[in-house]
Formats: sequence, C-alpha cells, structure tokens
Amino acid sequence: DSGRNGFSFKGIKDYLECYRSGKLTPSQVAKNIIAMLEDCDKSTPPLRAIVQWDQEQIMLMAEASTTRYRNKCTLSYLDGIPVCLKEEFKVVPYHHRVGTIYLGTEPETEDATVAKKLREAGAIIIGVSNMHELGTGTTGCNPNRYHKIPRNPCKPNHFTGGSSSGSAAAVAAGLCPVGIGTDGGGSVRIPASFCGVVGLKGTFGRISGHGSLPLSYSTVSVGPICTSVADAAIVYSILAEPDPLYPYGLKQPKATLSDMCAPDLKDLKLGVDWTFFKACDAEVLSICEKAVEHLQSLGASVVEVILPEMEEARVAHVICILSEMRDFLKPDFNKHFQEMNLDTRANLALASQFTALDYITANRQRTRSMRFLREIFSTVNCLLTPAVPCTAPRIYESDLLTGSSDMSFTVRSMRFMQLGNFTGIPGLVVPIGYSTAGLPINLQVMAKWWDEAVLLRIGLKLEQFRYQTKKPSIYYDVLA
Repeated sequence: DSGRNGFSFKGIKDYLECYRSGKLTPSQVAKNIIAMLEDCDKSTPPLRAIVQWDQEQIMLMAEASTTRYRNKCTLSYLDGIPVCLKEEFKVVPYHHRVGTIYLGTEPETEDATVAKKLREAGAIIIGVSNMHELGTGTTGCNPNRYHKIPRNPCKPNHFTGGSSSGSAAAVAAGLCPVGIGTDGGGSVRIPASFCGVVGLKGTFGRISGHGSLPLSYSTVSVGPICTSVADAAIVYSILAEPDPLYPYGLKQPKATLSDMCAPDLKDLKLGVDWTFFKACDAEVLSICEKAVEHLQSLGASVVEVILPEMEEARVAHVICILSEMRDFLKPDFNKHFQEMNLDTRANLALASQFTALDYITANRQRTRSMRFLREIFSTVNCLLTPAVPCTAPRIYESDLLTGSSDMSFTVRSMRFMQLGNFTGIPGLVVPIGYSTAGLPINLQVMAKWWDEAVLLRIGLKLEQFRYQTKKPSIYYDVLA
C-alpha cells in the first residue's frame, strides 16, 4: 500500500475492491476510460499513449466482466482490469503497425499469445499503445502521422523513453494499471523509469513473444509495466509459462513467487560493481546509493563484485540486436525506406555495416558474459544498478516535425540495460525518487535466469524507500 503521503496510483487492488464491493462495475469503469481516451486525444499537447482503441470492443469486454462479477464467477485477479499492449503485439481487431505507417494495412484477426492470455484472464484491453518506430530507439519519439510523440505524464515537455513508450505513459497517466511491453535494449525498463513506474523484463523466453514482430530474436523479452511491484507480480504470474508456439521458453522452470512477502531481506546478498554503478548523473547516483542503504537496513548484505568486459558486452549487444533487426527488416528497408522515420533509417543503415564475422564474435562474447554471470550469481542473489544514468530528456519543437536522433543519448540510456538483454537475465526497475526538476528516478535489480521471484521480493522492499509519490501532471482517476 503506497498511500502513505497524499497521492497514490490506483492499482489492481483498488479496482478489485470497487468491483467486489459493488461501488463500481467494469462497465462503468470502461465508460470512464472511453471518456478519458477522448480527452487525451483532444488535450494540448495530446498524450498519445494509446494510438488505437475501439469503444465497442472495450464495452464488450467490460460487460462480460460485469456479468461475471454479478454471478461471482470471475476468471482471475485481472478480471475487469484495464490493460494496454504495445503496438508490437497483434491484438484483434487493431492494426499491427509496430510504430510504422506502412505495416498492418489490414486489421488483425488473431491475437498474440499475451493478448490471448489477458483476454482469458478477463482483462479489458483498452487498446494498443504507442511505440518508437520498429523499436529502434530509446526516446519514444515517433513523429509519423499515425503515432505522434507520446508525452511523459510527469512532465509533458519531456520524452517517455522507449521503445514501449505508450505503455509506460498510459500506466503513469492512470488510463490503465497494466501495460505490456517488449524489451530488447531496455524498452520496458527505460520508459518505466522515465515515467516513474515499475517495469519488469522477464528472463529471455519466460513470457511468450509469439504474435509480436520478431525484431530481434535473441535479445527481446516481454514484460509488464505497472504502478506497483505487487501488480507486476500478478501480471507476471498469469503470463509466465511455456507456450508451444514460442520455442525459446519451452524448457523453463515453473514460475513462482516464493518468499516474495518475506518480512526482511536477511538471507540475501546484493552484488554491486561500484565503478559501473557510479557511471550516472550525480542526482541519480545520490538517490540510488541511499536506496541501496535502505535494502541493507532490512538485513541484506551488499557484496562488491566486478562485472568483467562490460564495454565488450555493450558493443556486442548492439551488434546482435541491430544485425538481427536489419536481417528481419531487410525487405522493409529496401521497399519502405522513404516511409520510415529518419532515425530508423540511420539505425538500420548503421546496422548494415556489421559483418557476419562481427555477429559471430559478438555471440562468442555473449557466451563469455553468461559464464561470468554464472560465477557471480553463485556468490550473490542479485545485481543492483541505477535504472538509467539520467532523467527523461526534453522534447524540442524540431523533434515534433522530424524526430530525434541522438546516438550518444541512446548509448547512454541503455548503459545499465544491455547486460540483461544480451545474456537473457531478468531485470526489474522500481521508482525510488525524483530529481530536483521533479523527474522520476528508478533503481534496477537483476537476478539469475528464471529467478524473477527474488526481484519481486527485493522490489517490494525497495518501494518502501520512496518517501512520497508525486501526482503526474497528466493523471486520470478512472475510479473517481
């Protein structure tokens, strides 16, 4: 419960209390959301979090949920809960545009696995959310005619982060307590951090990516963006399991939430590579160090570790993700080059310079990095880093017209993210405070493969560190 000081986000628990007590029905909530989605589109500047939505679809799901509550036969903790999915996923009946203007010319007729599972759980899919074109950037800046630039609810003249930009903005703005994103280079964790909410990147293969555009088949994981760690745990527990249509996760161990609610952290060892940890802005560092002390005060011990060959891993990750995207998007690059945003063209052009030898060498580095991590995780339960080295960057007038391309920012923003994508380990980002300008700052926890449970356990304790939650400048209270 985060409502200690004034404002607190409305989470799954708040929705369930309203439904179970009869104070509100899912249908009433859906009507509120539709009114708010209309308002978002008209506001100045428009929020642009949800880029496709359909009133009739939303009401159909909500009415079915209302009937289930009336008959006391709900399907799961997500029954009647509003959710959105990044446009990278196929969601019936929306267009699978993936942030572009040329893909998804026809409405989808088949759901991605995560969309299907959310429907089966009784969730109300309020629409598909904005994203950086083809997931090729970390700002979320997408100036094309279908998408426009999503605004950061905390400070609307700042970027949301990307590429799961709309999912983070929708959650931070209160439109829905759950957004689903994909993360190949921080694409769930960066926008969650810039918008001051919780983001979980599952272990590679843990949550099915079937039905999402396979932009990079070796780095991308799926995960939820939520307003609290408890909500992320609920969504994770419903989505995490093998999917016969998604080969990467077939051999996974059963997902558990074991010890998540343990009273303290006494048996845990938290690994920190301080040289790596400190490569961030002074404001970010100061608050992240205090958050680490908070975890120590709950009984965890902090162990100094060395993460070897981080520069090699960083370069190798870029080679892997860009080579795989370039390979998959080769027909698009040849046929739709003129319809792509300028920064997408630049990234794919850069990617075309990598050779087969580069890609093979990068994957040898992956084997090395995974071996180093295996050794490190034999001595510690998790690794701590700041989430992003800086806070959300400003949006300039020119960005609205031509987009934004700042390679040094892209590289910097992914600094603490790439290890998780490159080696497949899970990561969780949790809001811990604000910069003096009022922009959110998050801490990241990473653990060994398939051990999301320890992340959630530490995340719950980390949430208690933030003294107060500031109400975002753009916020809709759906339950009011």
